[in-house]
Amino acid sequence: MQPLSGLKILDFSTLLPGPYATMLMADMGADVLRVESPSRPDLVREMPPKVAGQSAAFQYLNRGKRSIGLNLKHASALEIINELVKTFDIVVEQFRPGVMARLGLGYEQLRAINPRLVYCSITGYGQSGPYRDRAGHDINYLALSGISGSSGRQNELALNSVQIADVAAGSQPAVMAILAAVIQRQSTGEGQYIDIAMSDQCLALQPLMMPGVLNGEPSISPEGHFLNGSGLYDYYETADGRYMAVGSLEPQFRQQLVDVIGHPEWFDKSDAEIKPAIKAVFMSQPQDYWIDKFSQVDACVEPVLTMAEAAEMPHARQRRMVVDIEGGKQVRPAPLLKGMSAASLSKAPLCGEDTQNVLKTLGYSQKEVDAFAQEGVFS
Repeated sequence: MQPLSGLKILDFSTLLPGPYATMLMADMGADVLRVESPSRPDLVREMPPKVAGQSAAFQYLNRGKRSIGLNLKHASALEIINELVKTFDIVVEQFRPGVMARLGLGYEQLRAINPRLVYCSITGYGQSGPYRDRAGHDINYLALSGISGSSGRQNELALNSVQIADVAAGSQPAVMAILAAVIQRQSTGEGQYIDIAMSDQCLALQPLMMPGVLNGEPSISPEGHFLNGSGLYDYYETADGRYMAVGSLEPQFRQQLVDVIGHPEWFDKSDAEIKPAIKAVFMSQPQDYWIDKFSQVDACVEPVLTMAEAAEMPHARQRRMVVDIEGGKQVRPAPLLKGMSAASLSKAPLCGEDTQNVLKTLGYSQKEVDAFAQEGVFS
């Protein structure tokens, strides 16, 4: 039995934050039913490359889910959702504030049908405040939270290849809040509304630097803190244009670092004094040389890998992080709890693939389903 077996989720989300959150729960055994617009497809479906007819990213984000295609502006679609809500535990949506309520699918409207419903909205700026109606993307939430302003180099800010705000400040806190609400419901018998604002969560993602700033310290600038480049903790270019990541903060790791690079006398010198010299040492040899040298000691020094290299590194292979399923190669669920396995993963659904079966489980006859189709409920 998987950890979340029996938990039923209606997923109205697209793109990344909502789908990643519901993927995490689907991996743990939840029954996730995507409610999709047949006329406005999820843009992630079209991202190259394609695997088994859909984008590799979509296959990953939506594995193990089902899909029902509905025109939510049609009255009969609302009727269908209302029937589904009677037996579902959770709703996840990612529209701008007020959209679901205008469709007749807001929390108060669905709570009247099922008081045990846990309803989670994931937005950029939340359901209140002067920015609530603004459009936004990952880069905007990072910029407004101070994360971007303290990242990169002094003369150039840096973009990330991972959507930090979407996943770490959207998907993951949504899953934690949803499951906490489900546990709380066991005591109270009632569901609740969850307002996930990625901009809020980005502020909370700075536990080592933000508290100091809030209590009188100056704001952290790029390369202005020992954790963002002012000290030895940094990336160092090698002779072949690759990089090594040096995290030798503690004294025992610092000692190993200076010993391996051949300058034990640098141990007691300040970071500012020796950092240029350490850069020059790393530049004297290619990355493979340094990988070999540091593989023999415990110094918190590792190579900066490409995505392809990371997936093929011996540690990832031994832990079987990459698996083959019908939707192509994917990163397996992490962590694996009791009852979970890569073998239980299935490919992402086509848009509306499960519409007929879902409606029949609700008690609609084939004649009624055909009538819905003629009325445009599915288009």
